[in-house]
Amino acid sequence: MNKILVAGASIAGPALAHWLHRRGAEVTVVERSPELRPGGQAVDARGVTKEVIRRMGLDATIRAACTDTAGAYTVDVDGNVVETYSAEDAGGDGFIADIEILRGDLSQILYDDTKDGVEYVFGDRISELTQDADGVDVTFASGSARRFDLVIGADGLHSALRGMVFGPREQFVRHLGLVLAFYSVPNEFGLDRWMFEYQDKATARAAGVRPIKDATQAMAMFTFPAADFTVDYRDIEGQKRLLREQMDGMGWWTQRILKHADDTPDFYLDQVAQVKMDSWSKGRVSVFGDAAFSSSPMSGQGTGLALVGAYLLAGELAAAGWDPEPAFAAFEARMRPYVEANQEIGSSHAESRAVPQSDAEPGPEPDMEALMALVDRALNGVELPDYAGLPDSRV
Repeated sequence: MNKILVAGASIAGPALAHWLHRRGAEVTVVERSPELRPGGQAVDARGVTKEVIRRMGLDATIRAACTDTAGAYTVDVDGNVVETYSAEDAGGDGFIADIEILRGDLSQILYDDTKDGVEYVFGDRISELTQDADGVDVTFASGSARRFDLVIGADGLHSALRGMVFGPREQFVRHLGLVLAFYSVPNEFGLDRWMFEYQDKATARAAGVRPIKDATQAMAMFTFPAADFTVDYRDIEGQKRLLREQMDGMGWWTQRILKHADDTPDFYLDQVAQVKMDSWSKGRVSVFGDAAFSSSPMSGQGTGLALVGAYLLAGELAAAGWDPEPAFAAFEARMRPYVEANQEIGSSHAESRAVPQSDAEPGPEPDMEALMALVDRALNGVELPDYAGLPDSRV
């Protein structure tokens, strides 16, 4: 049986573990955090991702844990509604998707689904690895050492495995000029299935609150521009200071929401960035999900890329008899156009949120036909083979 090590236990890692286990591999997932991280932003499933969820057998479970958001209002500084978006728009694939779930809740579902057939190691990480033609020798920070047939990094935007095997993050991470923050707050705003967001377009800042499954709580959301980003992603106090500095003087409910930043258990802030790599694999080591092809939260498709990619990567590995070279090549051929469409959506959305330049010439009217074609490629532009004849422990 092929032994595969997956680094990272957020969404991409457990999703990949699900399919690798079903295809007959012996899977270990290592996660440097001592436990699953709760909370986080709401993530969505659109287009072909819904079919992957159905094939995982998790459609009912995931829908039961959804935020049940009915829609979103954008408001002016006085709270007057400017625009309305419904979860029913575009057949459930619009700005508010009909499958919308907190990142931490989805992570928990994927973990619960796989924990009986997959080995999880929390509070540890890969410190060293060397590979040869037949396998990969891994030394962990805890001091233990093991050998695997393949190692796959699903450890996010700041992937340590990517840095270890492929090179420094500066080669691959592209900052898109924005910073996002999320954290849970008491629902003192009277939210009832509707999200509210205030956008100060003159400064490209935004603040919002959205409902979650627990009606007594809500999720705070902030966006602000930043030409660069130097705060360490692990420095929570530094991140909170940065957020307060950047949102200083902003009206609407912003200051009320900020008062809860010190009391929240799940504060998160990071740059809006994409990862672009010429190749996602090197020998028997590969990176996957945000570690390899982050499209940024501005695409709304990071979870889709992880879930669809997990299905395809496990399928191509099994179809190639677990031979990494043809499997990784086939996976990239299937996945890369889908990734590129979503990265184009993400970068375009980030550009649209930039600070307006007073002396800038008005841009041309958008080509709506081309835009809708791009959106369709980003939602549905990847084939899902049925991989008939391959092992599947759940059939």
